[in-house]
Amino acid sequence: MADTSKTLPLVRSSVQSAHDLIKDYIHETPVLTCKTLNKLASTPQTTEALIGTPFEGQEPARPRINFFFKCENYQRIGAFKSRGAFHALARLSDKELEKGVVTHSSGNHAQALALAARTRGVHAYIVMPTISTPSKIAATKGYGADVIFSGSTSEEREAVVEDVIKRTGAILVPPYDHPNIILGQGTMALELEKQVQEMVHKDPSLSVHGSNRERINTSNGHSNDQANNQNSPPNHSYHLDAVIAPCGGGGMLSGIATALHPTPTLVFGAEPSFQGADDARRGLALNSRIPSVSTLTIADGLRTPVGEIPWSIISDGTKVRGVYSVSDEQILAAMRLVLERMKVLVEPSAAVGLAVALFDEGWRRMVERE
Repeated sequence: MADTSKTLPLVRSSVQSAHDLIKDYIHETPVLTCKTLNKLASTPQTTEALIGTPFEGQEPARPRINFFFKCENYQRIGAFKSRGAFHALARLSDKELEKGVVTHSSGNHAQALALAARTRGVHAYIVMPTISTPSKIAATKGYGADVIFSGSTSEEREAVVEDVIKRTGAILVPPYDHPNIILGQGTMALELEKQVQEMVHKDPSLSVHGSNRERINTSNGHSNDQANNQNSPPNHSYHLDAVIAPCGGGGMLSGIATALHPTPTLVFGAEPSFQGADDARRGLALNSRIPSVSTLTIADGLRTPVGEIPWSIISDGTKVRGVYSVSDEQILAAMRLVLERMKVLVEPSAAVGLAVALFDEGWRRMVERE
């Protein structure tokens, strides 16, 4: 893809520029709340649930949690990946695109790049693992892309991509390991931030802080008081305390962290733990990126290792506070709750953050403490 030295820096203002560039091609997806899930998350886990964990025999945490769900399942192609794909192609010239684009993906980036390429009028070659979800393969083909199958590991996918590049001259648009992808994915955080401020301004009870007015520092470093006048515009007095984002290759998590730095909002990552899928969490413990993952976690969108560029952001403690992991059973339980209580169907990868908030006692204790 384009030389990364020529891309915009990975800072909040660059995410804002990315949003200006792609806003006509993406949806501003809705933000939903759910009092039932708030209550469940704010209720201590049972002592039985902590058996076999480091917290066995201890009093369960009593955090206060109110959720705001950014519904990227209503985004074009059904996932946030459209943001990065449209931004990446918008930064490439017609000359660079004349021989088409190529990528590897288990499904969502595949569909996103196929759609963005069709919109731009260029050909797309998509390398997909043979174990990809059939509906995602069909959708990718439906957008007009040539689908080439590969093995499931990153090394196997990338080897096929290299073959396609040699054969066609297509330009690589990576699924996550590129600044333009990261900046595009970060645009969802700008929307979420604005939408939550507007929602809480209208109804302060949506926040765990209720109608209290906070004096905090805004992102430009100036202090800011929320006026008592209810008609005043929303500002960071109604800021998000934290965002939990799923982490596979790390494009979404690093993009959100870039967009929200240095606002008061803390950013956390969430991963499945099955068969070592929690490479970001383990890498942070080792202080070293883990370059390879082989897992069949039900969260199929998170089966890849964190990329080098996302890792440079995720491993920065000033940008990402920590990464937590949950079991496939906990992911399924969270997914079921979203369906039953919100009447919203999401894929397993999208439920990982909720699973952390509901079941990870370490994260819950941190919330209660801070």
